[in-house]
Amino acid sequence: MPAFRYEAVDAGGATRKGVVNADSPRSARADLRTQGLTPLSVEQIAAQVDETGATRSRGLGERLSQVELALFTRQLASLLEAGLPLEQAFTALLEQAERPYVRDLIASIRSEVMGGVSFSSALSRHPRDFAEIYRALVSSGEQIGQLARVLSRLADYIERRNALVQKVRLAFTYPAIVTVVAFAIVIFLLTYVVPQIVSVFANTKQKLPFLTVMMLAISDFVRAYGIYMAILIVGAFWLWRRALRNPDLKRRWHTWLLNAPVYGKFERSLNTARFASTLAITTGSGVPILRALETSRDTLSNVAMRELVEQATASVREGVSLARALSAQKHFPPMLVHMIRAGEITGELPSMLERAASSQQADLERRTLTIAGLLEPVLILAMGLVVLLIVLAVLMPIIEINQLVQ
Repeated sequence: MPAFRYEAVDAGGATRKGVVNADSPRSARADLRTQGLTPLSVEQIAAQVDETGATRSRGLGERLSQVELALFTRQLASLLEAGLPLEQAFTALLEQAERPYVRDLIASIRSEVMGGVSFSSALSRHPRDFAEIYRALVSSGEQIGQLARVLSRLADYIERRNALVQKVRLAFTYPAIVTVVAFAIVIFLLTYVVPQIVSVFANTKQKLPFLTVMMLAISDFVRAYGIYMAILIVGAFWLWRRALRNPDLKRRWHTWLLNAPVYGKFERSLNTARFASTLAITTGSGVPILRALETSRDTLSNVAMRELVEQATASVREGVSLARALSAQKHFPPMLVHMIRAGEITGELPSMLERAASSQQADLERRTLTIAGLLEPVLILAMGLVVLLIVLAVLMPIIEINQLVQ
């Protein structure tokens, strides 16, 4: 049964907006009138779907955020665990939705499910909002008859991932702010303060110190060509991003990142944490190991590590154990391999993967704080050194004038 977005006026003259399910726009208007509402506009939400079956974007930012996705999954899991049928659970979620896009999305899924489509198939019509791993886990939950339990585990997974991303962002927020402020201060000093002060000494026709002359040259260059340098840097960054569309160049770049000093360990921890947590939720939800490995591979941001997972998947397909297949590939931490081997021996692979995922996330947090802790004093020292050079360039002519007067 299609869903319709409506705008109507009640008996008191107040405007009301919402979603109603009906066979046609005419039936939707009739249902609204039976509720004492005078319909102003009725629009079918199914019109948001294009001919390929994918959801059209209604504008910039029209997408389900990760916080909204976690909330939707948690609420749906709680309602299903309470014994509500899927259709009633969607009705309850529809009443609680605040953002129009979320309300339209839930109404669209609800109408498709009421029309006889499976939940996972309804989600596949909205690939921008529900990733492949999400749809695969929902499909697995439907097949084993444990949709509520799978959704609950999926909500835990999304919430943990969101918390980890938030911690990483917060750790690098302060260094980013310090960097921006430092550049702003240095540019201000070079383009305004230094020329104003040093020009006074230049008019006296005295010989300026080398540091002052150098700083004036830098100041003149920044004022004359600073905007062009900024455009050049932005253009170079854009060209580099386009160049990374080349698969071979991108693979070599990501391989270098894995072996880069300091940052390499962070890159490996980030991807192994994603791999372990995704593999834990997929295997624990009844997804076959080969499909779980393919899904976990797609969550990795590093192309080189994706290739390593593909090689491990090929070995598992030939009958090799997962622990042995991963141990043959570098960049996977030994502890992860040992815990997977223990899980395979004891038959508790999902639980051991969850422990390994927790350990990898803790390691990622530690490395994040370490890198952020190293960046802060380095940035402060660099900024202090640059400001010191600028101050010396201004003070040295003053000191020389005082010496001449004496």
